[in-house]
Amino acid sequence: MQLIPAIDLMGGKIVRLTQGAAETAKTYEAQFGTPLQAAQRWQSEGAGKLHIIDLDAAFSIGDNRAVIAEIAKNITNLPLQVGGGIRSYEVAESLLQVGVTQIILGSLAFSDSSAITKIQKTFGDDTVIVALDNCNGHIMVDGWQTETPMTVDEALNKYTQLGVHTFLITSIAQDGMLNGPDIQTLTDAVQSSNANIIAAGGICSIADLAALKAINCKGAVIGKALYENRFTLRDALITIGL
Repeated sequence: MQLIPAIDLMGGKIVRLTQGAAETAKTYEAQFGTPLQAAQRWQSEGAGKLHIIDLDAAFSIGDNRAVIAEIAKNITNLPLQVGGGIRSYEVAESLLQVGVTQIILGSLAFSDSSAITKIQKTFGDDTVIVALDNCNGHIMVDGWQTETPMTVDEALNKYTQLGVHTFLITSIAQDGMLNGPDIQTLTDAVQSSNANIIAAGGICSIADLAALKAINCKGAVIGKALYENRFTLRDALITIGL
């Protein structure tokens, strides 16, 4: 299982939100420096990949593409999965062309699934991750503002058939709350598909990571727990044998 530190960007700085609400943004520049400095820190501590979300783009109030490009230019031997506001093929293309390894599609996947096929044909099957951000059993899109009628299981079935191999499953109710991941939803997802499942939302302890490894999640995105010093990435890697 990969441990994947999160770098959420707003106004060019690292922030963390609670349950995806923009007004809850807390910055961590004083403790962790610039986004690039944080990326270099996570790389030095043994991260398997970095998870970067452009919150300004997600909320349609700007973007942090220059910051993302800077990270991609300087972190060349660590995969980057990037999401947030990727609502057209052109945006996806621009990110992949600057060195991003995988793009995370939420709204675009649900509004125009043909974009997935186009991206995969151009850049490779493994360049697309579909985000299954869910609340009360249903997928949420548009920066977690719009509920769709589709469930996690239905989405897994649909997009697996379209050739998607990796899914990021985030429980919005748990996100930023530091009260543990949604183990039941994640377990069901792992057992009902042959896809790679990356867990996000609520991780607060090394024990949570061990539990995700035990149910065979392929990755775990760690955000607030690292920034609030609940544990270190290095200690987590050692403790759960990664």
